Order: sequence, then C-alpha cells, then structure tokens
Amino acid sequence: MKKIVTLIALSMVMAGCVSNGKVSVNREQLQHHRFVLESVNGKPVTVAKNQPELSFGENMTVSGKMCNQFTGQGKLSDGELKVKDLAMTRMMCADPQLNALDGVISDVFKQGAQVDLTADQLTLATAEQTLTYKLSDLM
Repeated sequence: MKKIVTLIALSMVMAGCVSNGKVSVNREQLQHHRFVLESVNGKPVTVAKNQPELSFGENMTVSGKMCNQFTGQGKLSDGELKVKDLAMTRMMCADPQLNALDGVISDVFKQGAQVDLTADQLTLATAEQTLTYKLSDLM
C-alpha cells in the first residue's frame, strides 16, 4: 500500500512539472537582440551581402532591413507581435529575393505574427508566412 501511495504522489509531482499551456515570449527576451533571417517558408535566404535582419529595442521598437530599412513600434500580446505603423524606405534592390521580402515583412507585421523563441532561433509565423531568424548578437 505504501508503494502505491508513493507512486501516486510521485506521479502527481511529475505531472505538476509538465505544462500543457503555451508559454508566450515576453518583451525582455527580445529586447536588445539582433536576429539574422535564415529562411522564409522553409526556403533558405541566400543573399551575397547585407543579410536581412531584425532588432528589438527599448519599448518594443522593431527595426531592421530586408531590401529596405524599416522601423516601427511593436506590440507583443499573448505571443503575437504586431507593428501597425511600419515605416520603410522605398528603394529598389538588385536582388529580387530582397525586394520580395519587403512585402513579406510588412504583411507579417500588419497581420500579427506568432512569436517563438527557442535557444538562438526566432520564428515569426502567420497563416501564410514563416520567417526563421538566428540570434546574431546583442545590440
């Protein structure tokens, strides 16, 4: 009988260690970090120079570059990042992949992206797009 009670107690303790709820990324985990874009929808981003990037500053200021540079005030709520008023320069790049990425990042931020941060990998995902970044360094 003692073994059964001990086994039940141990099972309850172990069950308490497992979380079925989704853990949301918070602003402190993103703030003062720079990430470099590795892939879009599972396809590697291959650019010769000026690798696309994303940085998070004070008060969820989001900035970075694809072809053009962008910045805006982000809002992180329940694991979703939105940047409604994204300001972006408007130049044409010689690299067609970078030109296309300007529209992708703009759409992702307007729609709101689910944010996942695992070790040194950041993922921004919507129903249509998944952008995967690698932690580059502190800002």
